[in-house]
Amino acid sequence: MKTFKVLSALLTYPSEELVGAATDFGATLDADALIPAAQRHSLDCLIDEIATGDVYDLQERYGLLFDRSKTLALYLFEHVHGENRDRGQAMVDLRAMYEKAGLVIAANELPDYLPLFLEFLSTLPIAEARALLADTAHILAALSERLGRRQSPYKAVFDALVAIAQDVPQRAAVDALLETPDADPMDLVALDAAWEEEEVRFGPGAQGQGACSHDSLIAKLRHARRAVGPAPSQPQ
Repeated sequence: MKTFKVLSALLTYPSEELVGAATDFGATLDADALIPAAQRHSLDCLIDEIATGDVYDLQERYGLLFDRSKTLALYLFEHVHGENRDRGQAMVDLRAMYEKAGLVIAANELPDYLPLFLEFLSTLPIAEARALLADTAHILAALSERLGRRQSPYKAVFDALVAIAQDVPQRAAVDALLETPDADPMDLVALDAAWEEEEVRFGPGAQGQGACSHDSLIAKLRHARRAVGPAPSQPQ
């Protein structure tokens, strides 16, 4: 499904290539018809802004959102595991899942980077992709709300992903993620403190062992939902 590729591209750092390609995104989304009309209008507005915007202005806006705000980080396990040891094994499992599907990850990118995860979903049958996407729905919904507070057009991407997943995120799980206060992107001292990390290891020396499966990924992404009961049934 090329829709996932389009949404992945929209969440990457703006470049001249992205600006040039954005004019074709609408036709791609039309062909797949995965995004409901209720979410499509806002997404089209973002696409138009990228297609017609100044690349340096777009880059500055992107950086203030996703590079200087830990609560808007585009790394899924950042919101689920933070810096605890479980994150290392979750990364190992996710990387193994990608490799099993034939997706090669660049050496400088982490497996839980959302645009990379969406590229992976684009290689799967839609039912399988929806099932995996649904297990990130609480994270995507929380990011949508944070972007909405900032009146950011990027909110449209996360709303579209939740709609594609066909899963209603549990309110308690979303609220739990929203408990972390948003940092001022211009407060460099606070940002440095927020981004201080312990070393996280991946590979043979990582904490824990175990073969990768979709079930193990789902279990890790559901971490923030465990205490609030079973998820509602997905629409047929």
